[in-house]
Amino acid sequence: MAGEKWVYTFGDGKAEGEAGMKNLLGGKGANLAEMSNLGLPVPPGFTITTEVCTWYYDNGKSFPPALEAQVKAALAEMGRLTGKTFGDAANPLLVSVRSGARASMPGMMDTVLNLGLNDETVAAVAAASGDARFAWDSYRRFITMYANVVLDIDHGLFEEALEDYKERKGHHLDTDLSADDWKVLVGRYKEIVGKQLGRDFPQDPQEQLWGAVGAVFSSWMNARAIKYRELNAIPASWGTAVNVQSMVFGNMGETSATGVAFTRNPSTGENALYGEFLINAQGEDVVAGIRTPQDITEVARIAAGSDKPSMEKAMPEAYAELVRIYGILEKHYRDMQDMEFTIQEGKLWMLQTRSGKRTAKAALRIAVDLAREGLISEKEAVGRVEPGALDQLLHPTIDTKAERKVLTTGLPASPGAAAGEIVFTSEAAEAAKKAGRKVILVRVETSPEDIHGMHAAEGILTTRGGMTSHAAVVARGMGKPCVSGAGQIRVDYANGTMSVGQTVLKGGDVITIDGGNGQVLLGEVKMQQPEFSDEFRTLMGWADGLRRLKVRANAETPRDAKVAREFGAEGIGLCRTEHMFFDAGRILAVREMILSEDEAGRRAALAKLLPMQRQDFVELFTIMHGLPVTIRLLDPPLHEFLPQSEEEIAEVAAAMGTSPEKLRRRAAELHEFNPMLGFRGVRLAVAYPEIAEMQARAIFEAAIAAAKETGKPVIPEVMVPLVMGSPELDLVKARIDAMAEAVRQETGAALTYQVGTMIELPRAALRAAEIAASAEFFSFGTNDLTQTTLGISRDDAGSFLGSYTARGLLEADPFVTIDQEGVGELVRLAAERGRKARPGIKLGICGEHGGDPASIGFCESVGLDYVSCSPFRVPIARLAAAQAALGAIKAKDA
Repeated sequence: MAGEKWVYTFGDGKAEGEAGMKNLLGGKGANLAEMSNLGLPVPPGFTITTEVCTWYYDNGKSFPPALEAQVKAALAEMGRLTGKTFGDAANPLLVSVRSGARASMPGMMDTVLNLGLNDETVAAVAAASGDARFAWDSYRRFITMYANVVLDIDHGLFEEALEDYKERKGHHLDTDLSADDWKVLVGRYKEIVGKQLGRDFPQDPQEQLWGAVGAVFSSWMNARAIKYRELNAIPASWGTAVNVQSMVFGNMGETSATGVAFTRNPSTGENALYGEFLINAQGEDVVAGIRTPQDITEVARIAAGSDKPSMEKAMPEAYAELVRIYGILEKHYRDMQDMEFTIQEGKLWMLQTRSGKRTAKAALRIAVDLAREGLISEKEAVGRVEPGALDQLLHPTIDTKAERKVLTTGLPASPGAAAGEIVFTSEAAEAAKKAGRKVILVRVETSPEDIHGMHAAEGILTTRGGMTSHAAVVARGMGKPCVSGAGQIRVDYANGTMSVGQTVLKGGDVITIDGGNGQVLLGEVKMQQPEFSDEFRTLMGWADGLRRLKVRANAETPRDAKVAREFGAEGIGLCRTEHMFFDAGRILAVREMILSEDEAGRRAALAKLLPMQRQDFVELFTIMHGLPVTIRLLDPPLHEFLPQSEEEIAEVAAAMGTSPEKLRRRAAELHEFNPMLGFRGVRLAVAYPEIAEMQARAIFEAAIAAAKETGKPVIPEVMVPLVMGSPELDLVKARIDAMAEAVRQETGAALTYQVGTMIELPRAALRAAEIAASAEFFSFGTNDLTQTTLGISRDDAGSFLGSYTARGLLEADPFVTIDQEGVGELVRLAAERGRKARPGIKLGICGEHGGDPASIGFCESVGLDYVSCSPFRVPIARLAAAQAALGAIKAKDA
């Protein structure tokens, strides 16, 4: 290990790393190296690699032996470039220590600024800068951050001391405090540390540095980082890098500033520089949302109605340099960039660039614009948009005609609208979600610890913070509406209230937030369904041209079928006929059928259901206008249709002219210990063939009627569920074929149809060759196939699946993303055996996995013909199928 390189330096127009080394240097380190290589102004520094993080956890939180010497050498090189020395009392080099994982994790991990300050060096910094106030302000910031991040002392203790001091002195803002004020506060802060820790604040810069490096590595495993990784599928094994960089100061008076800028608007995708900055501040002030920032461009300042000068007006030279650099970065990375910068006494320094997090609306517009601008190809544009993020576009906004009782207005930090009960803590948000209640999380400002509450809430409202605050960035990533910086709201955590002027609302009261314009509204406001932009249609058109997999929808109501068509579905892959049986006008006839003592009674009840079923299918075939429609025969256990409570039993018995006792007896006969593996699916058609016959007749009569009406041929696909081998299928298929022949004879009309089956039992997957002799198509019912293969009940898995994914025993929830090694292996096997026995067999998937991008990638690899998913996930599936096809093309080329 002695020859191992653990440290990579950058600065002065060169670097040992580059952008392609993300896995080793983390995103931040790789991009700092890349910016240095591009000759951009980057404060010199070095990156400790992600491999050190792995070593640190594998070796009882210790460092590799060669690391210390490599860090010393890198510090010396930084000293040479800056003309300062780390730890030197007369001319000290101060550094920042920041994390930098492979994937962007905004605000999840820890940062320490101004490291190297102590009771001696603070005087040297004051003398060198000619500004004692700046030196002592930096020292108090360092103590606060270091104490919190490294020594694990509550940040609030320092905040309290500061607020208390300001109140006694009659100051409102931190910037009102003089050098002497900060000197007094530094003394207080050191007392707090001594009291909490039982020892003094560390004065040795080397001790400070190694403490900070260890703390950054430790923060990789803090609760909020673990939660963020879980939500964003980031493996813990990736580790984080640590970036040590020479400090540049945005808090050196009126010619200094710090800011965050995006090369395009991350909410709308508009091609305009977008961002915020603060004069005489350090970076954490902008992202922490403690002070309200100013706009970068004059256009944005006017649009926001702000009276504070824009950077364009206040610092024209630095602004011109930022515009020059952002042009270089966007062309170089061929993507929208999120940049952090600091201006020290008029000179602009770049501290970070990364591909910016954006809303789905912005992602679409940026991808399409970049392709139209010739920076990327259409294929690349399709690959740039996260399919799951389209979900954001398919969600409601506030109805334009709805009355709005505006309580207050904040910043439109993440688009979309949401209504819910007010909660003030993340714990309350999670508890409400579990209880099935919708909530809006209201906080003064969110911190990374709130990640679980933000995930549980419908939307987020904060009283502090700008468009680049933690709440805004995380909400945009999650696709949740967010209003930030609603400064007129007073939140009282102790009493559980929020107030604006005379209006006081308490926890549990309902509000609506509009993340598109920043409004906070009283009560629940009517929403409207989304409309699609030109960019959406363009990108989806490109995606449709690239994908091989067809995309169908799971739909049984006319409304679902219409939505599916609007979203681009190419047919129905699963129509669950039992959903139609639960309709209030039919349930009585269904119950009559179940309670009948003999076949004649059942047939009489089914005769009442036939015209209703036929009409259902006519509507679906008409809406689908010649596109394929797969209809599944009755699947659930019969007891599900029977009344459960005593009142219901009495009511149904009276309506049917039978005794409650008889109803109870029949319900007891049908009771099953494990209904999922009981009397359901094909087993119903075997025991009561008349049910399958009625449904088949309804399907065939509807097909003939719809074909007449639309002039389009209707080729229904009749699907038999839950078969375990060919004998069952052959038995039921014979009844279906006989019914088709009878309908042909009666109507004299031509009738084309297919009979197939759902593969949802391991035995069916294994016997796929013999089943394919009778089945013209297979549809993999991966919900049940997952349950039967893993022996896990989907309804009961919630209580323990979390511990399995947290411990890495399962990579993901197998009901969300297909278990490729087990369930996937059966799908692959059945597909191969089915094709061998019947070369042209049609293969699809209709479980929840049909709308999951990772599972769609798997379906492409197996060569299925189509996926079927819920109507609202159809656009997601179309884009994911295109990306899966691109992946397959890339793999072939490689």
